[in-house]
Formats: sequence, C-alpha cells, structure tokens
Amino acid sequence: MRRKLTLTINEEIYQALHRVVPPRHISRFIEDLIRPHIVGDEILANAYKEASADVERESEADEWTEGILDGDLS
Repeated sequence: MRRKLTLTINEEIYQALHRVVPPRHISRFIEDLIRPHIVGDEILANAYKEASADVERESEADEWTEGILDGDLS
C-alpha cells in the first residue's frame, strides 16, 4: 500500500532533485535512499529465510557449490 507524505525541504535540494531525478520518480528515489536506514537488515534476512525454505533451490545451490569446490565448473 502506498501512502502520501508531505515534506518540506530546502530550495537548493528541491532544484537538485528535479535536475537529477526523472519526473515522477522522486518518491521512489527518496524511498530507496531512506529504506536501509529505517528497515535495516530485516528485508534481507526475510529474503534469505524464504530462499532457504525452497528445498529444490537449496539442493541446486549445494550441487553448484560442491562443483566449484571439486573444480567442476560446468
């Protein structure tokens, strides 16, 4: 769900945003900058947890890793 937030920023920053960030992308730009400071490692930890729950994917990853360790890069 998206929510609207009104921010007040310095004129110089406002002008720079409009010079650097494409139109209609400022919200995403700011969100991407802020996310790591607010959410932290929680998203990455959840992604690792989901990936490890995928048994087939984990099996393939193990086979690939063992192949590298054994020198078989095919």
